[in-house]
Amino acid sequence: KEPAATIVEMLKDVTSYEGEDAVFECKLSRETTQDAQWFLGDVPLQSNEMNEIRVQGTHHILILRKVTLEDCGPISFKVGQHTSAA
Repeated sequence: KEPAATIVEMLKDVTSYEGEDAVFECKLSRETTQDAQWFLGDVPLQSNEMNEIRVQGTHHILILRKVTLEDCGPISFKVGQHTSAA
């Protein structure tokens, strides 16, 4: 069983204006096959035309495209038992 990945670089708060993209980044201690999930509030986010979710090795990136006031709220990233929020 692989050891659990931990979050080594936490999310930072992002301020953006309506119509801009908001970019959130999180870095893990190791590459993992564990489920990593992004949330806006309690809603799990999927990669689609509004959100882009990228994984580059240990680097996990969420891009919210052309944000609106409805996108305002806590963003969190969860992997295993670890969570980071902004």
